[in-house]
Amino acid sequence: MLLYGTAMAQASQATIGNSEFDRDTAVTRRSEGVYDIDLSAGWTIISAVNGGYLLAVLGRALADALPHPDPFTISAHYLTASQPGPAVVRTDVVRTGRTLSTGQASLFQYDDQGREIERIRVLASYGDLGSLPDDVRTTARPPAMPPMDQCFGPEDGPAPVDGSSAITERLLLKLDPSTLGWALGSPSGKGEMRAWFGLKDGRDADPFSLLLAVDALPPTAFELGISGWVPTVELTVHVRCRPAPGPLRVSITTRNLAGGFLEEDAEVWDSADRLVAQSRQLARVRLK
Repeated sequence: MLLYGTAMAQASQATIGNSEFDRDTAVTRRSEGVYDIDLSAGWTIISAVNGGYLLAVLGRALADALPHPDPFTISAHYLTASQPGPAVVRTDVVRTGRTLSTGQASLFQYDDQGREIERIRVLASYGDLGSLPDDVRTTARPPAMPPMDQCFGPEDGPAPVDGSSAITERLLLKLDPSTLGWALGSPSGKGEMRAWFGLKDGRDADPFSLLLAVDALPPTAFELGISGWVPTVELTVHVRCRPAPGPLRVSITTRNLAGGFLEEDAEVWDSADRLVAQSRQLARVRLK
């Protein structure tokens, strides 16, 4: 096991704006409100592009289209599975105000006949996180987790699912051993997943990488004894403040699996013990 500081010292120490994540989420403006991107295969799991990575792509397009820089709340409906390759993002400005602006965006790809297929549709409100007051009144507490050198990453065991796991090669992910029963054939049944999270190249977190963090851990369904793909139907993220440099702690819980669907509630905490992002998603479970 590597301590966080040692791992980061061996990384390339990429910076915000100059990292693989930034390059792979960068969109190119074709015309007003229309953006092109080549979705990277580096962010795939099984055979599909990760939903958090896709949300960051759409988030960047909206940041360019709207007068405010930071996502405060962003809700996405995943309509069809995205694949690596060319895509187009179309944005619309819904409303602009002094402190918040709202926009919507859709990501499209093309089928074998060249017809557009809508993959994701997003509605979001943006503001300036740097302008928010620093008062905090909360009952929330950071998750109790072992130090990073006592946690385990994907490299410490077999792949949890068949197919591509390219995204894990780009993440510094260390899972709390108490949520790893599924990897040992003894899932706890509690529907919990906790991990230290960062980008493998050492890039610090920002509001856009928080959109990735909430959807980057193994599904809580694994700890319920269910394996396989758990595709996201809808994901809403609230970004609360800019994260401090250093590793993040991500805690995800599921309380109810019914009718082949479950919810996942995530909290993301920074190195200053601040709750920097929250999310809820509805996901479909492939029951055998």
